[in-house]
Amino acid sequence: MRKFATLSDQEILALAISNEEEDARIYADFAYALRENYPDTARIFTDMVHEENEHRRGLIDLYVRRFGSHIPLIRRQDIAGFPARRPAWQVQGMGIEAVRGHARQMELEAARFYRQAALGTNEAATRKLLGDLAVAEDQHEQAAGAIERVRLPATKREGEDENARRRFVLQVIQPGLVGLMDGSVSTLAPVFAAAFATHRPWEAFLVGIAASVGAGISMGFAEALSDDGKLSGRGAPVLRGAICGLMTTAGGIGHTVPFLIDRFSAAMTVAVAVVVVELVLISWVRWRYQDTPFGSAVVQIVLGGALVFATGILIGSAG
Repeated sequence: MRKFATLSDQEILALAISNEEEDARIYADFAYALRENYPDTARIFTDMVHEENEHRRGLIDLYVRRFGSHIPLIRRQDIAGFPARRPAWQVQGMGIEAVRGHARQMELEAARFYRQAALGTNEAATRKLLGDLAVAEDQHEQAAGAIERVRLPATKREGEDENARRRFVLQVIQPGLVGLMDGSVSTLAPVFAAAFATHRPWEAFLVGIAASVGAGISMGFAEALSDDGKLSGRGAPVLRGAICGLMTTAGGIGHTVPFLIDRFSAAMTVAVAVVVVELVLISWVRWRYQDTPFGSAVVQIVLGGALVFATGILIGSAG
């Protein structure tokens, strides 16, 4: 791996051309990936591709005038300490704000690197070239900001952000909440019935584990097979099924683990406390993401949980 300080002016200019080509490809990937769900942001990235291509053509013209037509292949990953670019597919999975922020950071990082490199050289021509490249990257970032202000005013940005929130609720929160509610509530009866019937924590633990894992598998399949997500906008069925199944299992295991405590009274006390925490957590999620008044959510969830809990105690005590 080469050190930046060892590069000649010719190699630095070739590196700048390579960087512009790579950045243009990343912006084009962003534009393509966002075209359906975020059309205004996608148009911003299309405009930025044109900006990068213009800068690339200017750099190529300058290179040809100074060094001829052959441009050596020098990439950022060949230079020690050069800011690496994350692939577009990796950033896209982090959400729309991450994509917007990454685009701005790309230009800022390049400008910072060139500026710091310019401070480390005493050769006038090299220093001037590095300074010019830093200014060019600053202009890219400013141009991106100007394009964003024109293409994506506050109202459109708020609309895209609200759409992203709705998709997150539909594709992640909703299946997770369904699973957590089922796991936390439906497993109460078998776990506490076993506990009161035997008064042996280990037997209650085994019943709880079996009920939790079984419910998780069942709920995962049910969610995945409910619809393909294309018309409902609920996303990939496999991902929804996995989220729902895991949260179902987690909800049941939460109040099952305390039965690893040998003493029945202590295990029961901790398990009841965990149940209270689970029900409050479910109520908070419903309030936070489903616009349900917190008081109403607490009453609904606690009432349902209390009925299932009482059922388990009654059945267990009858044995």
